[in-house]
Amino acid sequence: MKTILNGTQVAITVDRLCHQLIENHLDFSQTVLIGLQPRGIFLADRIYRTLKKLLPGVHINYGRLDITFYRDDFNKGTQLHVPNETAIDFSIENKKVVLMDDVLYTGRTTRSALDAMLDFGRPSAVELLVLIDRRFTRQLPIQADYTGRTIDAIISEKVKVLWKERDGKDEVIIE
Repeated sequence: MKTILNGTQVAITVDRLCHQLIENHLDFSQTVLIGLQPRGIFLADRIYRTLKKLLPGVHINYGRLDITFYRDDFNKGTQLHVPNETAIDFSIENKKVVLMDDVLYTGRTTRSALDAMLDFGRPSAVELLVLIDRRFTRQLPIQADYTGRTIDAIISEKVKVLWKERDGKDEVIIE
């Protein structure tokens, strides 16, 4: 087991990602943030809270999207897929959408999210923000616009993102 990011590095990385979002979206009037269930919401919650501190008084639309029923493996195998809550109380019609997830691996989760979000409108643009990009494992032509850290991990290695809210500490490890 190897630590990729410790708690301090996670905090610095989240702060840097927020500043990059501010540079590209300014007042967020035409931008919405959407965290992907289940694991991407911990990053998304952190990004949203940090942006609210950095931009007091600025309204930022933030929601959570469950992609369970849009997965390409939903009816395959014996694994039971348990849906999570989708909480999007705004339209994404003609908005810039920033999808947020913890790890970009094969690209299949992002593809499912692109399908699922169309139920809430047709965005003018979609960007992807991830904490970790496993760049050599892509199965689909998907890339992140905002990346916390890019790592080279072989297929047999597992990247785990630990969050204080769920796991008691912030850390990214590779097993």
